[in-house]
Amino acid sequence: MTDLSLIPPDVVRTVPDGEVVYGMQLPIQSQSTLYVADWEKTAGPPELARIAQAADAAGFFYLGVCDHTAIPRRLADAMGTIWYDTTATLGWLAALTTRTHLLSHVLILAQRHPLRAAKELCTLDVLSGGRLIVGVGAGHVPEEYELLTGDFEQRGRHTDEAVSALARAFTAEFPELPGPRFPASGLGVAPRPVRSPRPPIWIGGSSPAAIRRTAAFGDGWLPQGTRRRDLPEQIARLRELRAELRGSAPLDIGTIVEPIFLTGHGAPWDLPNYVISGEATEVATSLRELTAMGVNHLQVRFMARSVEEFCTQVTAFGAEVGPLLRP
Repeated sequence: MTDLSLIPPDVVRTVPDGEVVYGMQLPIQSQSTLYVADWEKTAGPPELARIAQAADAAGFFYLGVCDHTAIPRRLADAMGTIWYDTTATLGWLAALTTRTHLLSHVLILAQRHPLRAAKELCTLDVLSGGRLIVGVGAGHVPEEYELLTGDFEQRGRHTDEAVSALARAFTAEFPELPGPRFPASGLGVAPRPVRSPRPPIWIGGSSPAAIRRTAAFGDGWLPQGTRRRDLPEQIARLRELRAELRGSAPLDIGTIVEPIFLTGHGAPWDLPNYVISGEATEVATSLRELTAMGVNHLQVRFMARSVEEFCTQVTAFGAEVGPLLRP
């Protein structure tokens, strides 16, 4: 059950009313063998910077960076071990970009004391001029969680408490954190964030527990692994719980889109049947199916055979598809 005393008193909207925006989890910074492209395996900071700046220029609303600290050997063949540090990478990106928001997608928040997380994230918000969006998840790797926090089976309860504590640390310089996992009192955290009353917190995950956590604690939703056909039911459940727990307070709702390849902006090639491919109008039509379900921020990803082609796809999407998504 949700501890109602932990629910933040405020809601922070990020997506402008009535708009549909698009963002991207960056390639290169996480290289799970489940999705890494061949060209990413030899890429590094120069290519990452090039993509981030292309997305910034193309009007992408956010750029996301993942979070894992240590991958157990039993999962390394699938997940890989290349996971750039979230806050360090976002801080570096803050100096390379000018407009796009910077999203932790998603920070396993309960693996850090909330005051340590608040220090890092407030600093990032200041350095970026108020462009931080905090994406939070509960984590799924038992060995990593046990190493850093312990009691993996209670990670949902830990995460609820940590989100509440982070929101308090964002809004008060000397927050009172009641615990029981992360108590603190009389300890100040600065610099203070730029965004008022605080940076937004989006909750990641598509499980029933994650949807309930979003309804209770989130300013936005970042589903993971949601199939398109399941999205309407999940959004309906999210709104039902939001009404119950937060009096139907507004909520930014997102989804992760199937991989995209805009034809005419790269040589033809054989693509899996799950890829959205075609001209801009065809891609936009597919994405508008999602916005019709109630989604207002789309996380897009691109099929590419090189960093050059990836950047071309990013630029073409911003110029040709982005305008077609506006209501």
